This record gives sequence, C-alpha cells and structure tokens, in this order.
Amino acid sequence: MYVTMWIQLKHIGSQCVITRVWHQHKLFRNYACLWRVSSRLRELRVFSNDSKRTHDSPCSFASNSAVNGNGLRERPPWRILFFGTDEFAVESLKALTLSRDSSPKTAVDTLEVVTLPAFLSKELPVRRFASQNELPIHDWPHIGPCEQFDVGVVVSFGCLLPEDLILKFPYGILNVHPSLLPRWRGPAPVFHTVLNGDTETGVTIMQIRPKRFDVGPILIQDKCLVQPHCTAQELGATLAKMGAKMLISTLENLPERIQNKKEQSKQGATFAPKISVDMSWVNWEDQSCDQIGRLFQAIGSRISLRTLWMGDTIKLLDFVGKNEIPVVSESERQRQPTPGSLLYHKESNTLLVCCKDGWVGFKAVKLKKRLSAADFYNGYLHQYFLRKSERQQRECVFQTYKPEPKDMKKRKLHQQV
Repeated sequence: MYVTMWIQLKHIGSQCVITRVWHQHKLFRNYACLWRVSSRLRELRVFSNDSKRTHDSPCSFASNSAVNGNGLRERPPWRILFFGTDEFAVESLKALTLSRDSSPKTAVDTLEVVTLPAFLSKELPVRRFASQNELPIHDWPHIGPCEQFDVGVVVSFGCLLPEDLILKFPYGILNVHPSLLPRWRGPAPVFHTVLNGDTETGVTIMQIRPKRFDVGPILIQDKCLVQPHCTAQELGATLAKMGAKMLISTLENLPERIQNKKEQSKQGATFAPKISVDMSWVNWEDQSCDQIGRLFQAIGSRISLRTLWMGDTIKLLDFVGKNEIPVVSESERQRQPTPGSLLYHKESNTLLVCCKDGWVGFKAVKLKKRLSAADFYNGYLHQYFLRKSERQQRECVFQTYKPEPKDMKKRKLHQQV
C-alpha cells in the first residue's frame, strides 16, 4: 500500500517535495497523514506549458522568484544542488543553509547535497553536516534528476563533473576555489600557496567547465594577505569563511555576475597537485631553513616530515622555527658539519639538524614510538657516539631519502621473477 502511494505521489508533485516528505517528516508511517499530503500536492500542482522542463513544480511556489515563460527563474532565491566533501566545503554549505532558513529568503530557496557514498567516505564532514541539518543527501554519482534545480555549487568535491550534468543547470555550476585563479589550479591550492611562500592569495567564484578543473570564467575574485608562519590549516579556515560570504553575495546577484563574467588570463597559470607522502621527505642538502619551515607549515598538520636515520624512517615532530633555534656554539660553526648532522641542545630540549644554510630544530621524533628530543638523544645518539669510531660517528646523521628511478625498480622486479 505504501509503495503504491509513493508512486502516486511521484506523479503528483516534484521530486524535491516528495523526498522531503519521505526523509524529513516521516509521514509514511501514518496513512491518514499520507492522504492529506497527497491532497495538498494535488491542490498545488500546476502543469507547465513546456513539458520538457519541471521548474513549475510545487517548490517554485514557495518563493517570490520571477519565472519567465520557459519556467526559468530570473532572480533569487534559487533551488541549489551542492557538491562537497571536506571541512572547507562545510563552511559554504553552512552559509547556504542559513540563507535557506532566513526570512525573507535572499539567495537560497531549496537545498540538497551530493557527496561521496558513506561506505567510501566514512563520515565526511559534508555528509555529517547535511545529516545533522536534515538536508536531502545524494550519493555520487547516482544523484537522480537535476532539472528541478536552478544552479549547482561545487566546493572541494574532488570529482570531475560530466558535461551533460553541467548543462542540466540553467545557471551552470559555481565553484568556490581558494586561490587567485589562474594561479594554483588543482586540488590543493592552499597547501601550495603556503609551500611556495606566497604573500597574497584569495578566493575565486567561477563557473565550471567540463573535462578540465578550474578553467572556467570568473564571476568574482577577492584577495587576502597570507600571514607570516601561517599554516595551511589556518589559511584554509580563513579562506573557507571568506569564500562562503562571497558565494552568498554571488547568488544574490547571480544574473548580473554571469553577465559580467570574465575569462581567466592565459598568463600565470600554475598547478597545485594533491599532497602526498613523497612530499614529506626532507632534503638536507638542497632545502634551506625557510623551505623546510614552509614544508612543515604546508603539510605538517596532515603528514609528518620524514627522513632516514641508520636506514630507518624517522618522523620529525614539533618543528621549531628558525628564529627560535638556539645559538650553535662557535666550535660547531667552525667544524662545518655536513647536511643532516645532529646536535642536541640540552637547555631547550631541542634536536638540531644541519641543512643547506643553517640549523633547524625539532622537539620530538617518532621512530618506533614518539620520543622527545631528550629521549632520542639519551636512548640512541648519546650511547652511539660514545661507543662508535669517528668514521661511524660521521655516518650517524639524518640522510636524504632518494627514491629509485622507476626503470630501476622494474629491472629489479624482472630479475626477481
């Protein structure tokens, strides 16, 4: 009986209303309530002159938006489908939700969410927020019909949207991108902004295009300064809030923004690939103190810096900034240590490592378990230096990891077979 009524309701009203009845109000538990909803939807139903479009659904009558003869809304509030996954995306989704719940509605009429399936994404921040706020959730890529939406919004989604999906939205799909495009196109612009030492960045609201990431026309762009010693996590939080405000402003003036959009410059484009463990290896011979510091600020909150010691991988924790490094003794300066050489500064409990142009410090390391600088020195370095020869002391340094070329790996694998 309930299945039959579900089919009938789908023929009466728009999918977004039926989904809301099914998921939010739980009316299918009560047959009488179900009939009342059915009757109400019959009263609201208005057939469009254009049978190919569904913009004159009951959702349309919940707002004061102007609708032209083709069923296209000409001004906000909009019916929005949101695509996102992580904490950066949550800030924009939060702003959209607040706008939807405001009175009067200035930007958002209805809001639904697309994210990765739960069995793949565990508890992604966007899925968690949508569930807590009772937003309809669609699992990518099975998102169902999209003709009832006016515009899409994608923020830190990570999946390339196909052209046929983009074309279903009358106003296209907007993207909140945390960089001043065309600089730092790609999935990790914030990390590369910090890693490169950029002093200025910003947020770009653009329309996406198929087949390539971050190449579409710009609707609005705003700048902000990168504070000294700012981590990627801190900068990302700042840009997320900035982008959320810019998104709402764009939606409130969407037709005008689209009319005045501009293509991205063909000059100055750079790519920001995903961060990986391979980026975390410190090159003591080639990297300066500042470069190692920026590497820690860029990826340290997600991936620990790494090096080799006596053939084992060791993680470097609790980086000490260059300005906080204890003064190295005059005798150590004259000795001209090789990159990777180690010193323990007892007064500050800091492990010092020689790099290209000076010394960097770490308060802790992780070998088999986390060790303070004092524990690492007492348990490993001190006894090693007492018992080994001078030649072996020179070998007791942090070594730069040098991965084998791919052709060499293939050759060894072939020899083993």
